[in-house]
Amino acid sequence: MAAHTALKNLLLKGGRRLAGRTRWASKVTWEAVKDAFHVVRGWILGARDVSVNAGKDVFRRARRPVRRVQRRRRQLEEQWQHYRTEWAIERELEDVALRDRTLVVGPWFSEVGFETLYWIPFLQWAKLAFRLDPERVVAVSRGGVAAWYQEIAARYIDIWDGMEPAEFAARNAARPVTKQYEPSALDRDILDHVARRLGTRDFDVIHPSLMYRLFTLYWTGQRAMGFVDTHTRFTRQSVVPTVDPALLPREYVAVKLYAARSLPDTPDVRARLRTLVTSLAERLPVVLLDTGLVLQDDHEDYAFASQDVISAKRWMTPQNNLGAQTQIVAGAQAFVGTCGSIAWLAPRLGVDTSALFVDPSWLHAHLAVAMRAYHKLEAGRFAAADLRALDPLQVGHLVARAHTSQGLHP
Repeated sequence: MAAHTALKNLLLKGGRRLAGRTRWASKVTWEAVKDAFHVVRGWILGARDVSVNAGKDVFRRARRPVRRVQRRRRQLEEQWQHYRTEWAIERELEDVALRDRTLVVGPWFSEVGFETLYWIPFLQWAKLAFRLDPERVVAVSRGGVAAWYQEIAARYIDIWDGMEPAEFAARNAARPVTKQYEPSALDRDILDHVARRLGTRDFDVIHPSLMYRLFTLYWTGQRAMGFVDTHTRFTRQSVVPTVDPALLPREYVAVKLYAARSLPDTPDVRARLRTLVTSLAERLPVVLLDTGLVLQDDHEDYAFASQDVISAKRWMTPQNNLGAQTQIVAGAQAFVGTCGSIAWLAPRLGVDTSALFVDPSWLHAHLAVAMRAYHKLEAGRFAAADLRALDPLQVGHLVARAHTSQGLHP
């Protein structure tokens, strides 16, 4: 009986051992099967990836020349559009030149800086390129700037002879943009005044929008600076006396400082400018071209009162303010001002010019044009400087030293 029990236990133990080994073998076998499956799956996925990547490489290589052609086609289409803009403007100028009628250039009433740096040189180019006889040309601007146009037009009409400056300022401020990219109701009303002055409406117009449309190709980086060279002609600027010369010092520095995006009205900027003007006035009298007027654009003059600083405000009216500033700058030993506006004109008057800024973001394209043009013209020397990098006392010493050596005389 005992032997039977022992045999039974032995058989049960062997069965359990066999069952355990069977389960282990089954588990190992299943793991091996799964591993084999993963290996095979990895092979399949790897082969698929290789095939897909090879197909992509083939597709990319086949697509590159197509995309290159497409990109080049878009570039050519864009360039073609730019050429069409240029040709359309030149064709319009040629058409009005061939009609041989009275030709009105303007009216110009946006920024002074763009008028002196681009508009007038553009008209000088058009006069030469299309053989425009000044006797048939009438210039329309504001502020008594007939002298600016005397090589271009035999006749000048001032906007403020037919419109009150206050009305002009209000209507100009109501326009959506400062620049004259297209004729506005204000343009049309001014041309009505011109027609009354001429006694006829039988005239053609070269509107500033032509110049803006053309040079936008340069300002936006679509054309190089040589494009502006091709469509401008810079000349030395003559002066028509507006202010009694006896009212001015025998020798002086003309200063025109106004708030702009390049020289914003902040406490730091104002303090630096005040120190600069004071330093200049210690060496030579300073004539400050503060008009007290905000008529042409959104710029407001800085005014710094001092014993040796003479304000030109009392000699100016809206009708003569730009002409008076031109005369005062032309008679100065040097000009110091905000980079823009009169600073673009002063070198063409033969006056060495220091143009100041703290933010050159809006100036890069214009500075390149100005420096190149003045160098070629052999005009007054032109230097643009960051106000923050200047020592105002040193600037005063430099002006005095250059004046002593006659280096700043026209």
